[in-house]
Amino acid sequence: MRGPYWALGVGRGGASALILCSMADPADLLRRNRAWAARETAQDAGFFERLKNQQAPRYLWLGCSDSRVPANVIAGLDPGEVFVHRNIANVLPHTDLNALTVLEYAVSVLRVEHIIVCGHYDCGGVKAALDGHTHGLVDNWLRHVKDVAAKHAEALDATPDDLTRAARLAEFNAIEQARNVCHTSIVQEAWAKGQDLSVRAWIYGVGDGHLHDLRFVVRGPEDLTPAYRLSLEPSDSPTEDEATVRS
Repeated sequence: MRGPYWALGVGRGGASALILCSMADPADLLRRNRAWAARETAQDAGFFERLKNQQAPRYLWLGCSDSRVPANVIAGLDPGEVFVHRNIANVLPHTDLNALTVLEYAVSVLRVEHIIVCGHYDCGGVKAALDGHTHGLVDNWLRHVKDVAAKHAEALDATPDDLTRAARLAEFNAIEQARNVCHTSIVQEAWAKGQDLSVRAWIYGVGDGHLHDLRFVVRGPEDLTPAYRLSLEPSDSPTEDEATVRS
């Protein structure tokens, strides 16, 4: 394993300084994997045999790529219990064949019962959509989030500060992406066939570890409009202090 190395850093007042750093070594992940597998086997000798022979998750999780928001960990689920798709800012546009392929497989083959679109506070993608700066290629992707911001501009303009504004946009974005899921032909066809399937919007606080229900729950086409209206009504959206804790 490669050892520590020295890097040039910048201290207070712009002064340069050498900093001792530890370099990440992918081989360490292999060792951690063996240790994890050994612990799982010690606790449950049949765990991996069951996992090998069956994938029957009840949930599809559409979330953000942020490394702090691993779906099965924050939801308290074991491997095999949730099917996951993640991208920057948990976006599901109707032109994203990657996300739509995951959605179709989850609904038509795995026949999941619940689709959860989960955003999170302190989302870098959401912040980037609001900051007015250019960020390179990702700006094309964040156009979807900026569209959400434009749609809810009145509510966002009424927020007291940037922190609360970003928290509120993260909520709006999760709701709008869940609404997009409902409008896909995949979900519409499943409902038309009588398949038991719900779509929900949640948000996660990286600062307190809590998942929050955004009151968007749709079990069929007739639920979509009232659920959308309910989710947009003022509720317990984070205050300035709460947004700081949750982010």
